[in-house]
Amino acid sequence: MAEEIINRVASSGLISLDLEDYYHPGERVVYDLKDNLFMEAILREKDFREFLKEHDWSTYQGKNVAITCSVDAIIPTWAYMLLTLKLEPFANCVVFGSLEDLETKLYENALNGIDFDQYSDARVVVKGCSKVEVPTAIYVEISRRLQPVVKSLMFGEPCSTVPLYKKPRN
Repeated sequence: MAEEIINRVASSGLISLDLEDYYHPGERVVYDLKDNLFMEAILREKDFREFLKEHDWSTYQGKNVAITCSVDAIIPTWAYMLLTLKLEPFANCVVFGSLEDLETKLYENALNGIDFDQYSDARVVVKGCSKVEVPTAIYVEISRRLQPVVKSLMFGEPCSTVPLYKKPRN
């Protein structure tokens, strides 16, 4: 008689948390302020304000925007603020920085929607391999948020984990 195959991973009680599930599918774009500079060096307030007034901001509808300036120029803070105010009604997310900064912010927004109490005294494995790249900062953040509530925290796949934390016994 054939032996029954038992899936020990499935019966282990481990909860697998896949950060890829929190990936925001929207388009990511960079808005480079260098295109608004005179000779890629000077921001002229009058010209910039005119551009802000006339530009079709609806082209950013639903997009995720990283605002940056790729040339060495002094950009006044108010310019980034004005640009943000024009993008905000249309874009899903607006950040100052790189595409990596944008990706981190998108994941942080997603993490803010998680009720971490659902992992109370659970044995959680944060999945390590994803089809999309998850910023290292998000692995740090998920660890920080899970540690106070979980019984144990691991990294990897349920069949092969790296133990990270185990709640001390009282």
